[in-house]
Amino acid sequence: MERALIEAASAAARGEIPVGAVVTDADGAILAACGNEVEARSDPTAHAEILALRAAAARRGGKFLPGCTLTVTLEPCPLCAAAISLFRIDRLMFGAYDPKSGGIEHGPRVLAHPTCHHRPDIVGGVAERECAELITGFFKNLRNPANSAGR
Repeated sequence: MERALIEAASAAARGEIPVGAVVTDADGAILAACGNEVEARSDPTAHAEILALRAAAARRGGKFLPGCTLTVTLEPCPLCAAAISLFRIDRLMFGAYDPKSGGIEHGPRVLAHPTCHHRPDIVGGVAERECAELITGFFKNLRNPANSAGR
């Protein structure tokens, strides 16, 4: 989670919503680490999870990621939850829960749906306080009128 938090902080520094994701193999080696790039790419699907999953699969030379763990700072949204299933990730670890936009423990609970083809092991709430503080601080700063002067 430490590396995912670094990626999230880097995303925040670039003006992106601070979400970081890391894919590790069965030995714990990092295959990919990414932060959100939605604004930079003008792509609403450029979520940290999607970017990390794609990069890890490219590095491995295949479309599936068996034996891998995805660690992300925020509960994945429904789009990312579906991607996690499609990439066949063995384990999902996430930090902060997302009652508004989450797709794992909240909202549609994509991976719990009976038609889901692959469901990884899921561990939520990892370093939850640090992950939540990063994202709530980002939005608090964004809403601060003193920070929006000149925009």
